[in-house]
Amino acid sequence: MKILQTIMFLLCTCMAAFPLHAQEKLDLKGTACVPVRSVSEESLAFQHGEKMEFVLHYQWGTINTDVATATVELDSLTYNGEKAFRCSAYGKTSRMFDLFFKVREDFDSWFTRDGLKPLKFTRDTYEGGYEARNTYHYIWDAAEPYIAADVYSSKRGMKAITLPLTPCTFDLPSLFFFARNMDFDVVEPGRRYPMTFAIDDDVYNVYFILHGRETRKIPGLGTVKTIKFAAKLLEGEVFKGEEDMLIWVSDDENRLPVYFEAPLLVGVASGRLSGYKGLKHPFDALVKTKKR
Repeated sequence: MKILQTIMFLLCTCMAAFPLHAQEKLDLKGTACVPVRSVSEESLAFQHGEKMEFVLHYQWGTINTDVATATVELDSLTYNGEKAFRCSAYGKTSRMFDLFFKVREDFDSWFTRDGLKPLKFTRDTYEGGYEARNTYHYIWDAAEPYIAADVYSSKRGMKAITLPLTPCTFDLPSLFFFARNMDFDVVEPGRRYPMTFAIDDDVYNVYFILHGRETRKIPGLGTVKTIKFAAKLLEGEVFKGEEDMLIWVSDDENRLPVYFEAPLLVGVASGRLSGYKGLKHPFDALVKTKKR
């Protein structure tokens, strides 16, 4: 059942494009974040009202089936007097897989419309009887910024903790939207770019690597011009370790995550963009639409 649990985690975090723990801790104090274009609101790759839908697939031997879905929506609002975006992401296993291991993941992230600075993040998780509810507040105006977190799990109960906060620290949804504004005139192929994100009761490090551009057929969507990335996976109960999670994003102004693939100890998990609306820019990377 760990496989399904991890598949759902991949589905919910594929929205972040580079979600998985790196294999070593990195000291990011004083380190520049991944190079991005201007993150002022008018220059962003996205806008409020955007909605994306994803399907997650699992393959192992003769097993070759869709197992889960997720949606990601972006709205604008005012949060504690600041103009902000709110990203709501919801993932669930299919009705058939609910019989074996029911999973529900609900992420909400608030971040500033100018600068994409994270403000608050909540996570509500149900995984086959295990429950987790986490809330994170980003305290930027302290002498030394920090994250104030309330972390609950059905195994360990509730605890209040503080986590380190740097200009390169995000939660998964805000990291995704920040990364969609990468400056590809500056990002170097093959170079590792580190970032950090908060989840559960810790802050994790992740690095990603630009591979280059390629045209790829996306099941159910069509042929898309893409930019390909890799992220190192954490070796453990599910992942093979030293293998790459591969991510393909649209090679246009939207930078939509259209496909990802990750090797597991048993089988391969993959995800694909299945629907979208409210894009800020034309989907120019979609060069051939799938016939329906």
